[in-house]
Amino acid sequence: MRKALIVGIDHYHDLTPLSGCVNDADAVAAVLARNADGTTNFMTPRVLTATGAANSVSRRVLRDSIEALFKDDPEIALFYFAGHGYIDATGGFLCASDCRDGDDGLALSDVMTFAGESKAANKIIILDSCHGGIVGSKPGKGSLAEIGEGMTLLTASTEHQYSYEGGNGAPGVFTNLLVDALNGAAANLVGDVTPGSVYAHIDQSLGPWGGQRPMFKTNVKSFVSLRKAAPPIALDELLKLATYFPQPGYRFPLDPSYEPERSQEQREDPEIPLPDPAKNAIFKVLQNYVKVNLVRPFDAPHMWHAAMESKSCELTVLGEHYRRLVAENLI
Repeated sequence: MRKALIVGIDHYHDLTPLSGCVNDADAVAAVLARNADGTTNFMTPRVLTATGAANSVSRRVLRDSIEALFKDDPEIALFYFAGHGYIDATGGFLCASDCRDGDDGLALSDVMTFAGESKAANKIIILDSCHGGIVGSKPGKGSLAEIGEGMTLLTASTEHQYSYEGGNGAPGVFTNLLVDALNGAAANLVGDVTPGSVYAHIDQSLGPWGGQRPMFKTNVKSFVSLRKAAPPIALDELLKLATYFPQPGYRFPLDPSYEPERSQEQREDPEIPLPDPAKNAIFKVLQNYVKVNLVRPFDAPHMWHAAMESKSCELTVLGEHYRRLVAENLI
């Protein structure tokens, strides 16, 4: 079982209202609900949104919902929050709709306590709020983190930074990249999107944003898959990797019969072998490997040259990693 609590708060009784947090929450809930192939991922994520005075999220409701999320023993308990954050000498806070000044919000230490005591195999907390990077840090201990086993924290900014909104209800910068990552931008070659790959995608994409850096803290033995996206290469092709490259360091020999495209002059040259349909099919798979950085031509600028000049291709470091996984039946 996978449980998720998704919270987006635009409306505040006393604090400055926000405009994109509800849309952010809805976008995250939608992408987490199902995998790319339509199968169920998180079982109907609970979504709490505050759009106005008649539809607000109180501190009491927020606290009770988080406590309920981390009960039981699901495979994953995921908490996402988009809204105001606050920080003072005692720590960080998530601001509910009824907050008056910030330090009357829900203490992040309470959130960490609920998560830390949870029997869920994976506890994941994602915060798109200002100063969110303080989560998991002990007040008065600087950046000293206290993160229980199985816990992963991902925040839009450090404890001293603001989180940028998209403006006019558009997705926030962080959440826009989070949804992009979950949709497949951070997927590995079998389609798994993990917390680590999500962070890497967001961190790299935020390069130009000098005022906002994501924070990532984790204490896990291995990353769980948050969502199955469409893999960038077909599984049946990936499983042929150890067949075409039967051992480490193997170079696959090529010749012109692998390449179906050639100039008119080359077509008329009797010394150049004609295209072989069976080899052309293999060459297409090899070219697909090149596209996802599994294979590269050896001593040639492109695969076309490698074939037409009777050279070869070889595995990249990533390709060797996946060759081993295939060979050992780990994929």
